Amino acid sequence: MIPLLAVTDTFEIGPLVMGLLGGLALFLFGMDQMTRGLRLVAGARMRKFLSRLTTNPLKGAFAGAVTTAVIQSSSVTTVLVIGFVSAGLMTLSQAIGVVMGANIGTTITAQIVAFKVTHYALFLVAGGFAWQLIRGERRSAFYGLMVMGLGLLFYGMELMSEATRPLRDYAPFIEFMRRMDQPLLGILAGTAVTAAIQSSSATTVMVIVLAGQGYVTLEAGIYLVFGSNLGTCVTALLGSIGKPRVALQAAMAHVTFNVVGVALWYAFVPQLGELVRWLSPVHPELEGAARLAAESPRQIANAHTVFNLTNAFVLIGFTGPLAWLIRKLVPEQVGDEQLQGEVKYLDDLYLESAPTALDLTRLELSRLGAGTLRFLHGSLSKVLYGSREDLEELRREDDEIDALHGAIVSYLGRLSQGDLATEDAWRLREYLAAANHFESIGDMVETDFCEAGEQRLRLGVTVSEGTAAQLTELHRKVCWAVDSVVRALVDRDPAAAREVVEAKIEINRLADAANDHLVRRLGASEPDRMKIFRIESDLIENLKRIYYFAKRIARVVTTEPATMTTTATTANANADPEGELVTLES
Repeated sequence: MIPLLAVTDTFEIGPLVMGLLGGLALFLFGMDQMTRGLRLVAGARMRKFLSRLTTNPLKGAFAGAVTTAVIQSSSVTTVLVIGFVSAGLMTLSQAIGVVMGANIGTTITAQIVAFKVTHYALFLVAGGFAWQLIRGERRSAFYGLMVMGLGLLFYGMELMSEATRPLRDYAPFIEFMRRMDQPLLGILAGTAVTAAIQSSSATTVMVIVLAGQGYVTLEAGIYLVFGSNLGTCVTALLGSIGKPRVALQAAMAHVTFNVVGVALWYAFVPQLGELVRWLSPVHPELEGAARLAAESPRQIANAHTVFNLTNAFVLIGFTGPLAWLIRKLVPEQVGDEQLQGEVKYLDDLYLESAPTALDLTRLELSRLGAGTLRFLHGSLSKVLYGSREDLEELRREDDEIDALHGAIVSYLGRLSQGDLATEDAWRLREYLAAANHFESIGDMVETDFCEAGEQRLRLGVTVSEGTAAQLTELHRKVCWAVDSVVRALVDRDPAAAREVVEAKIEINRLADAANDHLVRRLGASEPDRMKIFRIESDLIENLKRIYYFAKRIARVVTTEPATMTTTATTANANADPEGELVTLES
């Protein structure tokens, strides 16, 4: 029972609703701004830290806890995890360990709230705002955004606390909160509130704020916290709708861990209550609602921490079986390989984490490059010997490259709308340039190569075996350059990219040898010799131009961020980096 001195059956609902909803809005907005600032200032470092400490579940749990505690968002941590699993950098078992750690990291928010630091709120808001105004450098300004977000978070809590103060004497509310001691009702209420506001941290904060007013007992707070852990699973499941299969598996890992955790503790709430009463400070000098208000916030925060720590400790050894269970619940789809023109890795789910989105863009670029290479490999034989049907089929293959290129450019465009760190902005320009160059290679095959084949058919001429051999040798070396630059881009391998740049001498030698061969054949007694000569010489020049685009991609890989310029994003530039004239009909 919640002891109170006096009760009433009436109160003004307007101020309460405005204060509660306004405070909740400021709390969520402040958390979002703080998370955004932290992600931009330390996101890349957190990502590297997270990716390195996932060799076993225990390290993964530690990495997940630290990452979530720093960026104050288990959702961002989960996005990083899903990205790593999608990219093959992390197994599902390792991901489960990180998710366990992320749950531990969320307890930091509850502990901060329980210390009642809200009276510093407006000072933090003013200080953070002043920092943003004073600091002209963009990166430094994000520190001010973090501080201001923290202040707004605290101020939102203070508004919620003040708004709910009249409920202390409202009899129906008192009766309702007494019923939170009933396990199922408390858990259902916590689940419903968390599912509605999409934030377990906000629910936990509201519970602690109410406890600070003397409305919530420890047992009721524990059941509400259990419900918030289940309610956040709804957020994860909603976030996985329409997303890749690994996103649903990661969401199910979150659901499974939280459901199992609540089930393990359900019968031991009295024991958990006794433990946290022993761990928490007491105020025997107070009585009734005053004592409840003084002791319950710290007790509930400690219960939240003990609950998540114990769950992770007990279940950390079962990540393998949990992964097996999740794969049974959410099996991989069979026969759903993406076509060349369909994206495999890109998803808006990852746009909140620019480094992860860029990693997955790099993987998608490898598919674009591989498709372009396949397109290029099969092109010369069709141009030299193919029928009109073969040339039409060749043109249709470029449609798939154009579709995938368009998807990558659109994705990078959406990513660029957010605030990016300097390194991320540079990588975005790098990948956009590479995508455009790959697409330009495809366009050259579709237009110039196919046009050469069409002219051959219209004139009814045949390319000689000797000329075909010269063209094939040059074509093979150009294909090698494209293949090498794809691998250099995927592996971020400057050495492989430099090999492509240094191949210029060999490419020019092969092209000169082919041109010399054509000059010697000018005197051959063949009908329409000059027309055939133009077709063959155009093919040589087009192969050189394709190499120039491959070399541009190699330059992108070897260029340092400090010297990278936005001009690298121009697909149809007028000149190669070393001065060769390049034109392109799109």
